[in-house]
Amino acid sequence: GSEPICPPDCFQYKGTVDVFLKVVRQQEGFGRLWRGTNAGLALAIPTVGIYLPCYDIFRNKIEDFTRSNAPGLTPYAPLVAGSVARSLACIACSPIELARTRMQAYKEFQPGVKPPGMWKTLLGVLSPHASPGQNVQNYRVLWTGVGAQLARDVPFSAICWSTLEPIRRKLLGLVAEDGDAASVLGANFAAGFVAGSLAAGVTCPLDVAKTRRQIEKDAQKAMRMTTRQTLVDILRSEGPKGLFTGVGPRVARAGPSVGIVISFYEVIKYALHQRNMS
Repeated sequence: GSEPICPPDCFQYKGTVDVFLKVVRQQEGFGRLWRGTNAGLALAIPTVGIYLPCYDIFRNKIEDFTRSNAPGLTPYAPLVAGSVARSLACIACSPIELARTRMQAYKEFQPGVKPPGMWKTLLGVLSPHASPGQNVQNYRVLWTGVGAQLARDVPFSAICWSTLEPIRRKLLGLVAEDGDAASVLGANFAAGFVAGSLAAGVTCPLDVAKTRRQIEKDAQKAMRMTTRQTLVDILRSEGPKGLFTGVGPRVARAGPSVGIVISFYEVIKYALHQRNMS
């Protein structure tokens, strides 16, 4: 618990701008800023495909049930539905999230040698555990950090949907029956932007813990690490400021991304509904 989180030879960053400058100058150049994009896309598509439809299904069922049996609990339907749906998506896509995190944290550059891609990264995670009598238990390492990911994403979803739904309903209520695709897109983007930014800021310490666990090179230590212990280690070695490392980029990314995903998802639903109505 007393050893430093970051070894002496690792890159030390002083802020968001410093990160950009060092990534470009000291590492791979400008293209390095898009490192892990393929893994990010491979992660985003199945995650959204599982997350949003499951959220709609769970929310509708919970709201129908609570309206009939416990009306006072109906406002909490988005919180519960978002948490359950996010849990399913996280567990299903955790290996891809692990690959993306490790690809973005990769620093062992050699001239003329291309950094490993997503599949090679995952094979590299598995290789220390390979043996002649390999069994399914060895693949558990692909879910390294899933506990920290759930600890981050479940509260994120709970906060996000609890904030998003009231804002969205308020904005959509202003246009009432006159709403078209543009107003649906605008209302959902605004609500998603606000909710995503708020949730990202609040859950930043959990995001830091998840990243530290997933980039740990010692496989045995990575399997023993817990989110709580990781947070305690960061607090001891770096203070409260360390828990919010990268909060600016995280909030700047989460607000627009949640707004874009939610707004386009709802516009597609709206277009399909209008088509069925006609």
